[in-house]
Amino acid sequence: MLNPNADLAEQVQIVSGFLPVDMSAAANTGDFVSLKNYERISIVVFKNAGTAGDDPTITIQEATAVDGSGAQNLAVIDKVYVKQDTALTGVGQFSVVTQTAAATYTDATSAEDAAIWVIDVKAEDLSDGFDCINASIADVGTNAQIGCILYLL
Repeated sequence: MLNPNADLAEQVQIVSGFLPVDMSAAANTGDFVSLKNYERISIVVFKNAGTAGDDPTITIQEATAVDGSGAQNLAVIDKVYVKQDTALTGVGQFSVVTQTAAATYTDATSAEDAAIWVIDVKAEDLSDGFDCINASIADVGTNAQIGCILYLL
């Protein structure tokens, strides 16, 4: 639980997975971050609306070092907090989407919507010998769709 008497930046490290970019230009590989001194990470995908059919797919990997050494998919996505609509200003609380634990998540109608997706991963969910994690979004297709990933540790 966050301390209500401390500022957010005093309690949470915020790191760029990847900066805002046209996700149709190429694969969008997030930086690896170490969870050595953290108990969990919240991966936040923030994107604008694009064109139907160009649905983003997020993939989570683990590695033994921040340079991506020994990277492998990490099948831990079983719950995603979602705000998604043509305009996010009208969306109140997050909806919760559940799935069988997997290394990827996509929504087959998400391309045409703006969205905020939040995926939480505990450090203890990483395999033995692994302490780094990243999130990436594959090239979404032929049409422009601006997005980014933030990590909250």
